[in-house]
Amino acid sequence: MYKLVGTISGEVGLHEFDFIVTGEVRRNEYVKVWNELDGWILGRVASIVEAEKKTATVELIGYKDDRGFLMQPRNTFSRDEKVFKADQTFVMDTLGLKSGGIYLGLLDGRNIPVYLRKEELIQKHCSILAKTGSGKSYTAGVLIEELLEKDVPLLIIDPHGEYISLKYENRSEEERKQMEKFGISPEGYASKVVVYTPANFSINPAADKLFRIDGINLSVKELYDLLPLSDAQLGVLYQCINGIKAEKEFYTIEDIIKKVSESKSNAKWRIIHFLERIRETGILSDSPTRIEDLVKVGKASIIDMKGAEPKLQQLIVYRICKEVFEARKMGKIPPFMLVIEEAHNFCPERGFEKAVSSNVLRTIASEGRKFGLGLLVISQRPARVDKNVISQCNTQIILRVSNPNDIRALSRGLEFMSSEMEEEIKRIPQGVALLSSPSIEMPILVDVRVRRSEHGGRAVEMEEVEKKEKIEAESKKKEWNAREEEGRRSMFAKLLFE
Repeated sequence: MYKLVGTISGEVGLHEFDFIVTGEVRRNEYVKVWNELDGWILGRVASIVEAEKKTATVELIGYKDDRGFLMQPRNTFSRDEKVFKADQTFVMDTLGLKSGGIYLGLLDGRNIPVYLRKEELIQKHCSILAKTGSGKSYTAGVLIEELLEKDVPLLIIDPHGEYISLKYENRSEEERKQMEKFGISPEGYASKVVVYTPANFSINPAADKLFRIDGINLSVKELYDLLPLSDAQLGVLYQCINGIKAEKEFYTIEDIIKKVSESKSNAKWRIIHFLERIRETGILSDSPTRIEDLVKVGKASIIDMKGAEPKLQQLIVYRICKEVFEARKMGKIPPFMLVIEEAHNFCPERGFEKAVSSNVLRTIASEGRKFGLGLLVISQRPARVDKNVISQCNTQIILRVSNPNDIRALSRGLEFMSSEMEEEIKRIPQGVALLSSPSIEMPILVDVRVRRSEHGGRAVEMEEVEKKEKIEAESKKKEWNAREEEGRRSMFAKLLFE
């Protein structure tokens, strides 16, 4: 039995109509109306006005024809036509919502699961865009959990150490209460997550391994990619490295610094300054991190860049992206998803700033899909992310955005954005996202599911405190033992001289 919610009255057009509300209905509710030519037509309640009579405006979505194409009705509705709440099956069929895949959450206002196809995410890229505090990293965590459940390899660029919490199950009482609604249970992914630090264990004690770049036999081209050098400085570097190659089979950055310091050119000082800064970071090693270890089936490698300065972070992203792209083209690593958090720092829009990592990320955005390299781009500043990268993302997940520049950037870069959508994203409630995906007929609002794992570092902080306390306790024990040993020596010396 269909649930009656009102009767058409007032303005009636091919794309929308008004109706007098007589039943329970809410904004963004899905309704259906009978059309003599085309059958049942699906619509969405765009607005509700409380006046003498409660009225609502419906935007028409359409109907599926015999070929399975979404079509608009061929004629307008009659006044006095009944408006019904759309049943679940009709909503799913018309919108193209399928079962199975990457579970994002529930259709807003309905108990209808919304899934994304795993292949689309990896082959056609995805972006998550929102203002600060709107839940972009939380939503990214949901996608990452789903990809881990499907054993998709993940490589996560994490500037602030947010994703280490994937290791721990969600202990939030409030979120655990919501899990039944979404049909999930708490889970940690410690067995699937490996955290790398480009810094060291004293700065990032929660990391599992050090991340290092190959520092043996650095070529002029590699250093040119890393250092902002002029032609004159490049000439000095080229001459020095050729000189080293004539003397040694293997050489390090120390050898390059020594050779450059022997140069009589005044250009050498800036080169030495840059080389010493790179050396001091400790990022170069004769035992670098292997790309084959970073990208493994069923594993997520997190590059936790806490403690690394911004320029070094860009350098790391450049080197990682360049190497994984080449490795994927050669088939040395499996198809995988590259997650870039704070993407505006690593592929900024032209005119804002420069980043050494920009070009390689543009290349991955445009060519990565051909080689099974998916890109998940996350940012709270859509206007500052390279528009060429954003436009290559076929799946868009947009949470609340209020900055006028960011909204304009979304309107210019995304085909589905309209003036109505612009207003929509300004008032999206917390935890709800606007989703546009190739497999779904039109953008929809999704109540994003709660996370199975911990979010935002609640578990991380406890882990770090425990490790810090352990380190401090061991340090105090060593200090105490050293003092005891020094005391014994002093006593022994005293006895000798008496």
